Amino acid sequence: MRQESLTHVALALLILIWGTTWAAIRIGLEGLPPFTGVAVRFAIAAAVLLAVAAAMKWPLGSGSRAYFLWIVNAALSFSISYGVVYWAEQWVPSGLAAVLFSTFPLFVAVMAHFWLPGERLRLVSVVGVLLGFAGVVTIFSEDLTSLAGRQTRWAALVFLISPFVSAVANVVIKRWGAGFHPISLTAVPMAMTAGIMGVLAAWIEKGRGISLDVASGAALIYLAICGTAITFLLYFWLLDRLPATRLSLITYGVPIVAVTVGTLLLDEAFTRRMFLGSLLVLAGVGLAVKYGRAR
Repeated sequence: MRQESLTHVALALLILIWGTTWAAIRIGLEGLPPFTGVAVRFAIAAAVLLAVAAAMKWPLGSGSRAYFLWIVNAALSFSISYGVVYWAEQWVPSGLAAVLFSTFPLFVAVMAHFWLPGERLRLVSVVGVLLGFAGVVTIFSEDLTSLAGRQTRWAALVFLISPFVSAVANVVIKRWGAGFHPISLTAVPMAMTAGIMGVLAAWIEKGRGISLDVASGAALIYLAICGTAITFLLYFWLLDRLPATRLSLITYGVPIVAVTVGTLLLDEAFTRRMFLGSLLVLAGVGLAVKYGRAR
């Protein structure tokens, strides 16, 4: 399969899988406290990736640059980002969470403009990114009414830490991670995250019960293998090949998948608001990708 075809397949898989993870996190929280859930999720993902790396004899890397990238990914992409998401989704609906995380391309675009040569913003890029964000807000506009509660407003504000630190990590990896195998940027940091969040869970969530049933257990396995091990391996493979800002735009495709799944499988209504929002997302992404490339 040609490189371009592989890229398209990887992008499609990321959007399809991550389009279902927001709801899966809410289901998983019914059986595990948030930090425990993150620790177990990343422990399973790390075990899978390390086993694959050993079987395939893929290099994990070494040296000061590798250690730096591991710490950045473990701390920002995984520990802080997912710790915040799991904590906040105790109060923030999954639709609103998707809107809040859709600020991720905005953060990436601004940071890439200053840190990544060749990714300076053009006006058409800014318009495209903002248009895509407006589309996501339109799709989930009804969920914005849930901000009326004080706890939800506070959780939503804290939630914004997640896309911000994820954007920092993405730009850092893009700038200094060239040439590293994706397994190095995923397996080791995920194992570190499992340890960090495990200690945090033991300290903060001591005494909180664990009651995994079939649904929450299945959600945990799905999140660990599909929503973490597979997706991040693909994501960092793509990040080495695509501009960081363009790759970040897949965040805007996730809500469209979530709406489509709800319509086709859960008999949820597909409203004109959702249709308009989806058109705005597609228009914004198309504008940013086709006409927003740096000269």
